[in-house]
Amino acid sequence: MLGKPAKNVNDSEAAPRPHVEALRSRPHAQVLIIGGGINGVGTFRDLALQGIDVALVERGDYCQGASGASSHMIHGGIRYLENGEFRLVRESVVERNRLLKIAPHYVKPLQTTIPIFSTFSGILAAPMRFLTHKQGKPQERGAFLIKAGLAMYDSFSRDGGSVPRHEFKGRTKALAELPALHPGIKYAATYYDASVHNPERLTLDVLQDGEKAGQSETGTAADGASRARATNYVAATAITDRGVQLTDQLTGDEFAFTADVIVNTTGAWVDSTNAAMGAATRFMGGTKGSHIVLDHAELLAACNGREIFFEHTDGRIVLIYPMGDRVLVGTTDIDADITEDAVCTEEEIDYFFELIKHVFPAVTVTRNEIVYTFSGVRPLPRHDETAPGFVSRDYRIERSDRAVAGASVPVFSLVGGKWTTFRALSEHLANDVLAALGAERKTSTAKLAIGGGAGFPATEAAVEAWIAAHTGGGIDAARAAVLLTRYGTRARQVLAYLAAGEDESLESTRELSGREIEFMAAHEHIGHLVDVMIRRTSLAFRGLVTAELLEETAQALAGPLGWSRERQAEEVSHAEDVLSRLHGVQVQNLIA
Repeated sequence: MLGKPAKNVNDSEAAPRPHVEALRSRPHAQVLIIGGGINGVGTFRDLALQGIDVALVERGDYCQGASGASSHMIHGGIRYLENGEFRLVRESVVERNRLLKIAPHYVKPLQTTIPIFSTFSGILAAPMRFLTHKQGKPQERGAFLIKAGLAMYDSFSRDGGSVPRHEFKGRTKALAELPALHPGIKYAATYYDASVHNPERLTLDVLQDGEKAGQSETGTAADGASRARATNYVAATAITDRGVQLTDQLTGDEFAFTADVIVNTTGAWVDSTNAAMGAATRFMGGTKGSHIVLDHAELLAACNGREIFFEHTDGRIVLIYPMGDRVLVGTTDIDADITEDAVCTEEEIDYFFELIKHVFPAVTVTRNEIVYTFSGVRPLPRHDETAPGFVSRDYRIERSDRAVAGASVPVFSLVGGKWTTFRALSEHLANDVLAALGAERKTSTAKLAIGGGAGFPATEAAVEAWIAAHTGGGIDAARAAVLLTRYGTRARQVLAYLAAGEDESLESTRELSGREIEFMAAHEHIGHLVDVMIRRTSLAFRGLVTAELLEETAQALAGPLGWSRERQAEEVSHAEDVLSRLHGVQVQNLIA
């Protein structure tokens, strides 16, 4: 389960979904993973690479919940040092450095600057926060504390470090580099973390790696079928005497599925999933984090290509950073009700405007510059009286045994976890599953390139050379660049598909063509039109969705997915509703 299910659209003329049929036709696997966020998908990939017969179901779309609503950072989490979570920070820094190497198509170094307004502030308060995990009276950290934290942060990067060390600058030099910063700053500390501009596509790459492993000679079942099967828009809804009841969220069809081990990676909804399987738990206590995306040239210039990461006056760590020609601002940390949709509220928007003014006092931002908003519920452990900002971002794995179809089945529930550590977490969870199966690990994923990160050009000059080598035959440099950004080196497969037939760009955007949409429909588990706008491309994130684009894309999907005219209209309406209700986007006509 991952939030509320997508809108059911029962179209009897729609083409059968091969990924659902693959589960229905062989309704057993050694392992069933429930939840298709990054941690579930990462575990799917890891187990598939060990030759395990593994199946994964996701109630919505892959990376639809918290995994797709992150701050788009791959980071060590410097602020967790104050919580005493040294193991988590060390692991996060190591995994950040690994992802820069194995997923360079999506994970990029991110220069980060902390504006500092005092020298010694917070020295007395920090030990109390460390000991009690309570926020106490808000008090900004001064240069002394930040310097100590960054020195420790750098020390975790000694082995395999791939980013520069931090540096401190006084007010004069800091304002020379970032003249729009608040003139009252005393220092600015600059260090490097990393960002992931396309978390949804990175999740899809990890999934496809798992599927590919399941189709290898060592990964196929006795009948030649894949030993790694996954589908979205299928929910685990109950336990029956025949097994786990799986319900297709697009058609309403139900079927039973059995497994030797079940893995629950449904994030904030872990307890709900366990309850649906007849075993109530009280593991989770997620908090909501919201963000806004701005089309604001002055704020973009003020950032000067780097993230501004700082502590607001309420003690909350917040961030402002450029993503292409947009600026991402976040995030909040509010106790969440998972029975309600997570949306960015007017109060949160006011909060974001206030924090922008705190560091860039001369920059004025209005709601007219917001092109997209998003919110997610972090999969945090139950935290009772602990302040949300001090709840551990580390993870743990809970095991229980459940009677399923007459057998005692181990069920592993993942509590917590963060984007940066998904690979290490997946390896840990896979090891627990392997132990339960009596199987051994065959390979590690620590140095294994992810998807289109294999052979990705390492320098700007190499990127330009790659683009130049893949232009021609109707593909210009701009189109080749879009494909390389979207798919990494897997763009070669897309380019071959485009060249195999007649193709034209959509009239409403140069970033999509008819045959590329057909490719997505054939290879990327499209369930709804809105999947293309939000999770297969960044068009929604950048505020580029128009009524014409929705119509054109729905028409292009209709053929390969077997959508009737009525279904196309329903999908356009559904996309407009999701964009408006969950992301604050009112779809406009391209030509008014």
